[in-house]
Amino acid sequence: MYQLNLVELSVSDFLNNYWQKVPLLIKNGFKNFADPLSADELAGLAQDEEIESRIVSCEGQQWDMQTGPFDDFSQLGEKNWTLLVQAVDHWHPMAARLIDPFRFIPNWRIDDLMVSFSTPGGGVGPHLDQYDVFIIQGEGRRHWRVGMPDPSLQQLCPHPRLLQVSPFNACIDVITEPGDILYIPPGCPHDGISLENSLNYSVGFRAPAQKDLLTGLADYLIDHDVTGKRFTDPARQASVSVGAIEKTDLQKVRQLMQELVEDDSMLPNWFGSLITRAKHELDLNEPDPHYSAEEIAEYIEEGSVLNRTGGLRCCYFQDNAAADIALFINGDQITLPPDELATAKLLCDYTELASEHNLHFCQSVERTMLLTNLINQGYWYFSE
Repeated sequence: MYQLNLVELSVSDFLNNYWQKVPLLIKNGFKNFADPLSADELAGLAQDEEIESRIVSCEGQQWDMQTGPFDDFSQLGEKNWTLLVQAVDHWHPMAARLIDPFRFIPNWRIDDLMVSFSTPGGGVGPHLDQYDVFIIQGEGRRHWRVGMPDPSLQQLCPHPRLLQVSPFNACIDVITEPGDILYIPPGCPHDGISLENSLNYSVGFRAPAQKDLLTGLADYLIDHDVTGKRFTDPARQASVSVGAIEKTDLQKVRQLMQELVEDDSMLPNWFGSLITRAKHELDLNEPDPHYSAEEIAEYIEEGSVLNRTGGLRCCYFQDNAAADIALFINGDQITLPPDELATAKLLCDYTELASEHNLHFCQSVERTMLLTNLINQGYWYFSE
């Protein structure tokens, strides 16, 4: 539905010259852009207590931020405020399609779709993010300034829950119109001020920190009762000072930890489970009663189309062609035989499974049962 127009750039050109390097304005990146949702629909999502939302406003130099859900917007006035709703792709199938054109980046790197509505003068102030983002201009116009990373920038906190940066030099200074796309790498300061009522769509990417990875690894070890090797020192010499921690001991500790992370049998299982776990609530519609495998096969043979629930994370890993395939869906691991790579690719590479794709799942009892279980969990659903 949405096709990315990189103009004279190829995807390879973009990755080689801009990705995580330099911000880029993609003028008319989506030709004839049509908003997948309205401001009223976004406001409706912000009324749901399960959906993360916030309003940022500024009068003069006085910044304020409120967190949802929101029942009434009338007291906000007609200027200088922004409504931001997180993980809209989990709740709005049409909006979720905005992510698909950017799936030349692996699934596990994609975070979510944040949508914002701003009145004239609305924005969140100059700030920087620690992840990549594509910002798509919907209805209205917005004045954007984007700079390069600058270690001299100072962090400002005009509100206890709002982090900004000091003024910066802009390498992009532009008014975006519907269909324009800004790519902003991590650490690049940026500031967008709405010139009129406007919608923006931000496709964000995950950038797990070392702390998050280590915490996730510790949780995995505990959950799976993995102890690993113990510290040994058969070549121990008498200590000159019994209170000292020697460099040689630290080297052994580092080696012990590295051996754990380098365990080829554990690393993909831990990482796949961690990175596919949903960060926000999923809008799962588990069928009641559950489908039988026979019913699923019948629907497929009739030409039914399947959609993946918005925000569902799916990845797979296969070490080599003779190895079993580890399929990861929402933090759970499913083991597939080595010859089921096509099955894993269909489930992970497509957010919509057309009728010709679905016939693949009728070619064996095991495939039909797998698909039936996934549908009965609400992970896939038949299109209306």
